[in-house]
Amino acid sequence: MLPGGAALELAQPCERTGFTVIDQVLKYIEENQSQYVDRLKDFLRIPSISTESAHDGDIRKAGQWVADLLNGCGIKAEMVETEGHPCVVGDSGPVDGDSPTVLLYGHYDVQPVGERGLWNADPFEPTEVDGKIIARGSADDKGQVLAHLLAAEAWMKVAGKLPVRFKFLIEGEEEVGSPNLAPFIEKYRDRLSCDYITLSDTCKLDGDTPAITYGTKGMLYKEILLSGPVNDLHSGSFGGTVANPGNALCQIIASMKDSGNRVTIPGFYDDVVGVTDQELGMMKDLPFDEGKYAEMLGMSALDGEAGYSTLERRWARPTLDVNGLFGGFMKPGSSTIIPAKMGGKVSMRLVPNQDPDRISKAFDEFVRAAVPPGIRLEIKDHANCAAYMCPIDLPAMTAAKGAVASAFGKEPVLIREGGSLPILPMFKQILDAETIMVGLCWPNCNAHGPNEFFHKSDLWGGVRFSANFMQNLVGK
Repeated sequence: MLPGGAALELAQPCERTGFTVIDQVLKYIEENQSQYVDRLKDFLRIPSISTESAHDGDIRKAGQWVADLLNGCGIKAEMVETEGHPCVVGDSGPVDGDSPTVLLYGHYDVQPVGERGLWNADPFEPTEVDGKIIARGSADDKGQVLAHLLAAEAWMKVAGKLPVRFKFLIEGEEEVGSPNLAPFIEKYRDRLSCDYITLSDTCKLDGDTPAITYGTKGMLYKEILLSGPVNDLHSGSFGGTVANPGNALCQIIASMKDSGNRVTIPGFYDDVVGVTDQELGMMKDLPFDEGKYAEMLGMSALDGEAGYSTLERRWARPTLDVNGLFGGFMKPGSSTIIPAKMGGKVSMRLVPNQDPDRISKAFDEFVRAAVPPGIRLEIKDHANCAAYMCPIDLPAMTAAKGAVASAFGKEPVLIREGGSLPILPMFKQILDAETIMVGLCWPNCNAHGPNEFFHKSDLWGGVRFSANFMQNLVGK
């Protein structure tokens, strides 16, 4: 029996007159849509929360569920230990002919549920509402990664093999920052070697528009800690005689941008590569409404770096944002003090060709130069990763575009993502392979929030996409 209760026997390749193998694979997928939903629900019932040690057993159960699915359809797979949670590694094996090897990456761990009172039902008892499967992890990433696994299973059922070699790397620590993934890939570099990587941990442009993401931003995350007097001081008795850490922090952060929202840190823009005319054209052709975007965010107006469109700023321009300010008196009422300590957290999203180490050094030098006498400074580093860009003319990109169009009945748009995926530059560095990112979920799917959902139609479309993608890669 397969995970989810579906029985599967390896079949010899079908030979129906007039039907190609991919036709038969797609027919098999159509015939099994209902059981795919049931199996996703079984997967979602496992509370594989990687950040909570109480769920360590559930993490292993979810990993084993994935390994059992692959082994159950004839693809050799196993759970391989790391310093933290295990990775599931599988391999469909070599194929005849000159075709690429593709590594499927995904994760089986999920976020904590947050405040349960905000959920309409038990986060780990999937419910169906208006074609949506609502549960923690449904979109991020169990539903999306399962689509690829089911496509591989469909090929094995119909043809007894995959048309190209697929390797599988499904980890259990993505939601805690993948701390053990880089050393794992270094250790098993030969086993994981590939020509391309594919993943579905991104989104469609909107509910009706499929998308392939070809670029993500990098990120620096800094924490600024300022200390002044040994303890809070009376602002009347001592005001005007000592530097105030609160005033200093506000001045430092305010000085990081000018009136046009450009970052003032020296050298910040030196290595930024502008958007090509082709990319600008693609952005202008997207069905994007700035008014509706602002309304969705609850904003009366949009803002950002002068001279650039909203999509350029969102996807292709570097940014700097305050993420939090803390310290001093923060309770209800008033307390007239000069705070002894203040702190702020600042993140910078970087674009291709910006060196995060160089920008990190420039940021630190800028802050140090702005600290007034009498104030002690500490800077903490919380994140550092580079941006990633996949060439849009790759043969695998062409194969993916055709597969998406066949699966969803609509040509995909090519987009960038303002968020960061540190695994992408890491994959490029260690495996020397580009990553094809095809999002299957809606952008407003409530990932990481209450009532996370994944549409059944996107699960089925995702299985069709992956099956077609495998076929389209033959000979690429």
